[in-house]
This record gives sequence, C-alpha cells and structure tokens, in this order.
Amino acid sequence: MVEQLIKKYSGPAAVILLLVLLFEAATDWSGWLEPVLFPGLSKILPAFGKSLPKLVLGFGNSMGMLAPSYFLALVLGIGGGLVIGSSSWLRGLLMPVFRGVSPIPPTMLIPYAIAILPTFWLSSAFIIFAGAFWPILMGTIHGVVHLEERYIENARTLGLGGFRLYHNVILPGALPMIFSGAGMALVFSFILLTVAEMFGAKSGMGHFIQYNADFSDYPKVLAGMLFMSLVIILIMELFDLVQRRVLHWTGKR
Repeated sequence: MVEQLIKKYSGPAAVILLLVLLFEAATDWSGWLEPVLFPGLSKILPAFGKSLPKLVLGFGNSMGMLAPSYFLALVLGIGGGLVIGSSSWLRGLLMPVFRGVSPIPPTMLIPYAIAILPTFWLSSAFIIFAGAFWPILMGTIHGVVHLEERYIENARTLGLGGFRLYHNVILPGALPMIFSGAGMALVFSFILLTVAEMFGAKSGMGHFIQYNADFSDYPKVLAGMLFMSLVIILIMELFDLVQRRVLHWTGKR
C-alpha cells in the first residue's frame, strides 16, 4: 500500500516542488515579480498559519453551501437523465432546448437569482446548482443513449422491466458517463462557489479571498488560494476513490 502511494504521488509531488521552487526564485530569491502582488513563501506561510482557523471555519461554511447544491444537482441530473435518455420522444423534444440553454454561463443568472430568491444564500446555492446540473444531466443522457441495445433487450427477455431494469441494467451501464459528468460538475461547482461567495456570502473560502483582496492583503489572498487548492485536491482524490470502487467492474485503475 505504501509503495503504491509513493509511486502514485511521487510524480505530482515533484511537479509541485518544482513549481514552488520557481515561484520562490521569482519572488523571495530574486524579486523579479512585483513583491506586493506576489509575496513569497516567507510571507504566505505565516499568513496561512495565522489565518488557518478562519480558513477552516470558511471551509465548513463553503461546504454547507456547496454540498446541498451539488447533491440536489446529482439527484435531479441523474434521475432526469435516466428518464430522458431512455425515451427517444423526450430526447427529440428536449435535447434541442438543452443544447441551447446549457451553454449559458451560470454567472449570467446572478442578477436574476438575487432579484427572485429571498436570500443571498439561496441565490448563491442556485448558481452552484445551475452550474453542476447540466454536466450531470447531459452525461447521464449520453450514458443511457450509448448503452448497447442488446443489454436492454436481453434484460427484457429475462423479464426485467420498470424499476428493476433501470436499477440492474441501465444505471450500471450509464455509470461511467455519469461519473464523468459528475466529476466535471464538481470542479465547476468549486469555481462557482468562489464566485457566489464573492457577492453573496459573509464567510467561506471565496469570501476570505475576496475580502483580503479588497484590502490588498495578498499574503492572505494567496494563503486562501493555497488552502482552497488543497481542499479541492483532497475532495477530487476522494471522488476518484469512490469512482474506482463503484466502477471496479470496468477494470480501470
């Protein structure tokens, strides 16, 4: 196990170390980058340590907004995608609409969300939901559509139908594409979380970054970015672990 972990992470660790050394060479060591906008690790790390309690609290607040928004998108996206993907009539009716609506950036909806929804929290959660929903929905639809027809026909021959057909055949067959869409949606959710917290939150990781940027406290800004990057790496690693466990039957590592 230890050898596998070393083998897996030694490459990324080397890349990160190289980037850190290049950053230090351009900041603390040479002063090539503007020192106010680009403070070196000698300023970032103390700011990181000092701000860690606020960052941890902000992480909790951020997850309190992101998690329900993402999971609602997950439930509605997968559920709707299974139904629409299984019906050629619904696909013909709705897919042209989806292709026209889904490319609209969720950030364009911010003024409308603020005007219609009663609180900034709901407005921010809606923006995250809107960004996560489409990749999951479209990934699920494509996963169902690309499922080989012979699997469904064989299942019906064996007497499977209704919920059992979806649960035992269609959903497992579409899972690789569902996970692909869900992974994209999770990354996009973090981007929108930062945007949403910058306009409608009083706490959170994005709010911490924006608040300190307003006061030109760039050591704390970069400390917040560093913390958020670490959080995203850990969550995406957890997502990949779940994906490997669920899709073990595909033989992919």
